[in-house]
Amino acid sequence: MPEIHAKLSASGSSRWLNCTPSIALEAKFPEQKNGGIFAQEGTLAHSFAELLLQKFNGDVAKAEYARKLNRLKKNSLYDASMIDHVEVYTTIVIEKFQEVHAADKNAVLSIEQRLDYSEYARGGFGTGDAVIVGNGVVEIIDLKYGKGVPVSAEENSQLMLYGLGAYNAFELDYDLHTVRMTIVQPRLDDVTEFEMEVSDLLDWAENVVKPAALLADAGKGELNPGPWCKFCRARSICKARAEANLALTSYDFKDPRLLQPDEIAKVLDQVAELKSWVEDVKSFALKEAESGGIEFPGWKLVEGRSNRRYVDAEMVQAMLELEGYSEEELLSKKLISLTDMEKLVGKKQVSAILGDLIEKPAGKPTLVVETDKRQALKLKSDAADDFADDLEV
Repeated sequence: MPEIHAKLSASGSSRWLNCTPSIALEAKFPEQKNGGIFAQEGTLAHSFAELLLQKFNGDVAKAEYARKLNRLKKNSLYDASMIDHVEVYTTIVIEKFQEVHAADKNAVLSIEQRLDYSEYARGGFGTGDAVIVGNGVVEIIDLKYGKGVPVSAEENSQLMLYGLGAYNAFELDYDLHTVRMTIVQPRLDDVTEFEMEVSDLLDWAENVVKPAALLADAGKGELNPGPWCKFCRARSICKARAEANLALTSYDFKDPRLLQPDEIAKVLDQVAELKSWVEDVKSFALKEAESGGIEFPGWKLVEGRSNRRYVDAEMVQAMLELEGYSEEELLSKKLISLTDMEKLVGKKQVSAILGDLIEKPAGKPTLVVETDKRQALKLKSDAADDFADDLEV
């Protein structure tokens, strides 16, 4: 699978189409290398899907197929259920192709097809998991391996941009009138479809995509918070998002019994986003304070709370057995906790007998209000002077 991404990517299109300055704002934050664990798992699933479809298409020899399959199965993220889920997707692709091929012998199935829509968004391209062309229709079938939230194909901008790319790739060889988009989420047992007339898709590209892409590419336009903020790397510092969430303060934290039903509905609609925004800000602030030495007025970085623990549980047990305590007294399923040990032996005796076998590790840094009694941590600052610049679009 390709590892490069377009600046005006199809996967990020819901952001740059709705919030054109987000591309420039995100550029100030490094992209996570290799993605998270779920992204890596999705990449592996797509590799299996590609190989299985290549086998069906006759694009890979038997011996090479076996070698590649065994190599993929050695990945630490692989489990047997992955093949089962991927085969749900590949079965749908194969059945759809066979149906089209029965009506049009010139039909083709293209796997991991590069789809270029740069005519409407500079440098724009993506990769179609499976593209079926024939009988006047070009269909993009997209595998979503995640099991979090269902993703609908209905007016899905990522798939619509893929549709543009697919139309551009095959229009010269096929008389196409319809673009169909399908999303398969096997782990959610969910399949959705959406189709458009080619003329309608081209109208959307000309009047929606092109003007938004010009603004996004230039870093211009108005910040516009919405559901698309979820995966934006700049979501923690975006002032527009902050203002949208802080709009709830207009209710002045009233007793819910004093709010009208429509006001309560607005609060409920915003709860998930508000909680997400607060966690994003907290995480960003902690990272900046810990690694960059940034100081936030009224807050300080201190050592978080931690619990005492045994350095060597077996040695603790041996030492106390020498003092006459039985194994039954010291163990339940594991060595009893330090609090219970002090009740059994006595605080002073625990300290005298065990000594260096007990430690209290440093707590993780945490941000607290300035009035907290804990002493502020002293960390080197090598980024404080640049912080203000980082917040500008």
